[in-house]
Amino acid sequence: MNYKIAICDDSDADRNYVSDLAARWAANRGHTVQIAQFPSAENFLFRYAEENDYDILLLDIEMGHMDGVTMAKKLRRDNDTVQIVFITGYSDYISEGYEVAALHYLMKPVKEDKLCSVLDRAAEKLSKNEKVLHFQIGGEMFRVPIHQIRYAEVTGNYVTIHAAQCLTVKMTLGRLEKELDDRFYRVGRSAVVNLTQISRVTKAEIRLNDGAAIPLPRGAYEGVNRAIINMR
Repeated sequence: MNYKIAICDDSDADRNYVSDLAARWAANRGHTVQIAQFPSAENFLFRYAEENDYDILLLDIEMGHMDGVTMAKKLRRDNDTVQIVFITGYSDYISEGYEVAALHYLMKPVKEDKLCSVLDRAAEKLSKNEKVLHFQIGGEMFRVPIHQIRYAEVTGNYVTIHAAQCLTVKMTLGRLEKELDDRFYRVGRSAVVNLTQISRVTKAEIRLNDGAAIPLPRGAYEGVNRAIINMR
């Protein structure tokens, strides 16, 4: 596979070190990679305006004018497929990336085996993003990439799928669930939610990044949080 990786860190030494590790990972796995280095969030965003097809972003959190979390939030406004890996020297920042669906956090100094493991996960998730579901509604075929599905809810014999557009299909929620992958979690009898789209969970509801609220059945709170932790 061919992957485009961006490394954003204000330390020249750290950028070069991580770049060497990523190149070695690719060579050992039989992948080809394009690796670009950026000394600041602003520098990356300037390039991203012209080249928005990066697959993996290895992103330092503590940088100059714009920190890594702020940059990731800007990126997530129109890109839900790039795999974001935060690199930080401080564990205090780990909760900051919750709403940008960060794949993982690596503590500095980065260890090669840890980075390789995370890059393997990123590659696996990118391959999953290629899967597409097809639905025939009213004589028309609709194509829905799985990664775009935020959640699905059932009403009677119909399931409404909330993705780039909302589609209502005559099918069971269980049938749809079998077509999905481990990013999705069944919330009681009425909904399936994409764990990467969750911004916060309370005892009463799941709140998604787009503001949608999904009611939580009694006793479901612990299960949802466990699923989120296991996914990460």
